[in-house]
Amino acid sequence: MTDQEIIENMDILEILERLPHRYPFVMVDRILEVVPGERVVGLKNVTINEPFFQGHFPEKPVMPGVLMLEGMAQVGGIMAYCMGGDAVKDKLLYFVGIDKAKFRKVVGPGDQIIYRLDTFKSKRNIIMMSAKAFVEDKLVCEAQLKASFG
Repeated sequence: MTDQEIIENMDILEILERLPHRYPFVMVDRILEVVPGERVVGLKNVTINEPFFQGHFPEKPVMPGVLMLEGMAQVGGIMAYCMGGDAVKDKLLYFVGIDKAKFRKVVGPGDQIIYRLDTFKSKRNIIMMSAKAFVEDKLVCEAQLKASFG
């Protein structure tokens, strides 16, 4: 366990203080838990009002897999900013690698995605995380992410 404080229940306003993303590209609604350097859990409520559903696909709305990966990256970004504190608050976090991405199930309007990321390596300026996305406790997407502050 780290010597940093566990954070619970971070709302969208606190998320927007940390992440540079804005509508329509914010892919996380709430952070449920951050244990800096260890894990982060966030959620995304998927609604029919998402702008991507207009074209993906109008007859059968499906959340694009790449946007689930982006949601994972944003939740991982919250972890990275919490780990780095004041030293990184004005820096941008760039995702520099996505490995072993797999899409297991379709996600659509009405689903709630729970993102769970675990840090498995932090070396120099690179943070590596194992990321999984769940809907109703079923794995829908997984990947390994690498990020670095620029």
